[in-house]
Amino acid sequence: MKFFSSQCSFDYPWAHVSASTWKKYPNEMSTHVVAVDVLRREVDPVSGILTTERLITCKQNIPKWLLAVVGGRDTSYVREVSEVDPVRQTLILRSQNLTMNNLLSVQETVVYSPDKVDPSKTIFDQTARIEAYATFQRLCNKIEDWSVERFRQNAALGRLGFESVLKKLADSVPDNMLQSASLQTAAAKI
Repeated sequence: MKFFSSQCSFDYPWAHVSASTWKKYPNEMSTHVVAVDVLRREVDPVSGILTTERLITCKQNIPKWLLAVVGGRDTSYVREVSEVDPVRQTLILRSQNLTMNNLLSVQETVVYSPDKVDPSKTIFDQTARIEAYATFQRLCNKIEDWSVERFRQNAALGRLGFESVLKKLADSVPDNMLQSASLQTAAAKI
């Protein structure tokens, strides 16, 4: 079992960042994400928490040695469940791979929250647990090492791509609207 973690700060307030997550894919840097489908979306009438379940389709190059183990598939599916809490100002995304999960489990959690020191910024905190299942420990280690490195590469590209999405929203939505509660709706229309 291997772990990955990453933290950074975005130079935009939480409302802006949380609204932009709905437009994160596709972007020019994360070309491995080819589709995002919303399966379910609901708002809790008491807490106001918006819960969304999405299916993310990824297509990426996989080493030949790993393709032989997984059966030659380069398309994979990930289930993501997110919770936007407008009161606590947190956005939590939890994802789990659906493809090849009998061979490899990738569980990721991302939390976006306002920077406690500078509320005009948003903290991004990402963790992932990666575990391979195979008869031989050596094979498990090789699969996990490759997966962590690919995860690291995709995370770096994802951050760069998300920066462009954040800028695009800032350029297309008036400043007064960025402060309003309708930001989630505005982002969905872009």
